[in-house]
Amino acid sequence: MKTFQKRNYRYEQREPVRPKRIKKLNMRKSEEFNYMLGRIVEGLPDSIRGSIMGSVYAIASKKGIREAKDFILKKGEEGLISEDIQKKLTDLVFDYSTYR
Repeated sequence: MKTFQKRNYRYEQREPVRPKRIKKLNMRKSEEFNYMLGRIVEGLPDSIRGSIMGSVYAIASKKGIREAKDFILKKGEEGLISEDIQKKLTDLVFDYSTYR
């Protein structure tokens, strides 16, 4: 007959692995971010203004700040936005970011 040994589970439990924290848009300030974003892209034509605003907001809030910056730089290289707007957008994204 086998005897069963009592196991001490307290020492066998591992600490949960936390996912890597990524710098993303601070969702507590999303309304203020959207307002400032709209003020920056006011001078753009209507045909691209909405897509730039939506894309920057979506990428910054879901993927991360680094990806949003890359998107802004890519649009600047394509000639859709000027250097001034590109710098303002990049600064805005970094100002309204937090790790989450």
